[in-house]
Amino acid sequence: MTEILVLYYSVGGSVRDMAHLVARGVNQVAGASARLRTVPPVAPRTQVAEPPVPDTGAPYAELADLEQCAGLALGSPTRFGNMAAALKYFLDGTGALWAKGTLVGKPAAVFTSTASLHGGQETTLTSMMLPLLHHGMLILGLPYTLPEVNDTASGGTPYGASHWAGPADDRPLTDAERTLCIALGKRLAETAVKLA
Repeated sequence: MTEILVLYYSVGGSVRDMAHLVARGVNQVAGASARLRTVPPVAPRTQVAEPPVPDTGAPYAELADLEQCAGLALGSPTRFGNMAAALKYFLDGTGALWAKGTLVGKPAAVFTSTASLHGGQETTLTSMMLPLLHHGMLILGLPYTLPEVNDTASGGTPYGASHWAGPADDRPLTDAERTLCIALGKRLAETAVKLA
C-alpha cells in the first residue's frame, strides 16, 4: 500500500476539514491510503502548549511519519501570508531527514485556509513549498483542466487547494473548494503510486 501523509495544523477547523477531504481523495486511488497527522501549537518556554498526545483528532506527527510516507500533503492556515508557526516549527526540526535525503523524489502538495479573500492564499502555499523543495520533493499543484480552478470565487489556485474561511472561520467550504481538495489528494496519490 502506498501511504500518503496528510500533515496539517488547524486552529478553527477549516484546515482540518480540508485535510479530511484531501485524505478522501487519496483513499479513492487504488493502492493508496492516507495517514492523517497534525502538529501541536507552539508556546513560550514558560507555558505548556498541549499534552504530548492529543485528546481527540489526528495524532501528532513524528519524523517517522515522513520517513515512511510515499508522498506528503501539507496544510496550514495563513498567518500574514505565511504558514503557521506550529507547522514551520515542525518542519524546522527535519534537518536530519534533509541530511539523509529521506524525502528526495517523493511527491508533495500544499493546501491552506485564509480569513480574508485576499489574505495570502498563494503566498502561504508557496511558503509551504520552500522547505519541501529544499528536501528535494516533487511539487504538485492543481491544473487548469479542473474547471473549479477557473470558476471558483473563493479558494482554489494552481498552487494548491485553498479556502476562504472568513474572519470568524465560519464560512463552510464551497462545493468548488471541496472538489479541489479531493482532486489534490487524488492527484498526489496517483503520482505516488506511479512513482512507486
